[in-house]
Amino acid sequence: MPGTSETPVLQGRVVVGYDGSPHAERALTRAIDEAVRRETGLEIILGAPWMPFAPPAAAAPAPVVEQRDLYRATKELADEAADRARKAAPGLVVVATVTGDPAAEALVRAGETAGLTVVGTRGHGGFTGLLLGSVSLRVAAHTHSPLLVVRGDPEVEDEVRDTVVAGVQGDADRPAVRYAFEEAQRRDARLRVLHAWTYPAPLGGMPTVDADGAREQVAEQRRFAEAVPRYAASQLHDAYPLVRVETDHELGSAAGMLVHASRTADLVVLGAHRPRHRFGMRLGPVTHAVLHHAHCPVLLVPVE
Repeated sequence: MPGTSETPVLQGRVVVGYDGSPHAERALTRAIDEAVRRETGLEIILGAPWMPFAPPAAAAPAPVVEQRDLYRATKELADEAADRARKAAPGLVVVATVTGDPAAEALVRAGETAGLTVVGTRGHGGFTGLLLGSVSLRVAAHTHSPLLVVRGDPEVEDEVRDTVVAGVQGDADRPAVRYAFEEAQRRDARLRVLHAWTYPAPLGGMPTVDADGAREQVAEQRRFAEAVPRYAASQLHDAYPLVRVETDHELGSAAGMLVHASRTADLVVLGAHRPRHRFGMRLGPVTHAVLHHAHCPVLLVPVE
């Protein structure tokens, strides 16, 4: 039965976090599509706290709910979601898991044997949008496998742009760029590989600089910036010959560039760089900003 210890572990499956809320419904819809696209199974996970989503009541006192009743309601919510997934994609293998573990912890653990984990967010895209939910942020900070964060603008989420965007900083992002090629191939979409760069540091702080030397520094930095995405893509052309690729570089903030690019993309793919120490923010500032403000779903690929 779904949610019991007898539930088979579907290696390479799509895992989705669910609680009945509107953003979880969006994540579930996307997870179904991803499971079908990958020709794999789907696991729907409801973790603690066991509190099925409901719109806030108008100043009504919260009733006392027995633990067994809360579990029963949560289990029914999970099974209903699984039934909807099966109806949406006949033939799709779906299991529903209810666990007493915290939701983020359960999703990170399930992700160790999953091909993809999917979570939702509360807000719209853009720098004025609402921020990422706490569960989604914790999963993003600790996942060891690809994570799809379903955020963006709900009113245009069904619009297909046939574009995958990959942000690349350097060689360390190679696994993320490869995943972006795979996503573009799965979707029959074009791939934009983007790199952001800034002026050489001395130009911003020196009161006087040699004009010719400064121009040469900028030209050299520009040539390097142009080479980064081109080199990252050239390594994968042979493996994905059908993927239409363009490479680009922009002067300015990487976060701002990627958020702007997300306006015309179906997906942004980023490498999740994790610091070696255990304390502090485990996501880099660019990843953190894109997760909070992108206009389309963001796919994180953990990289060393």
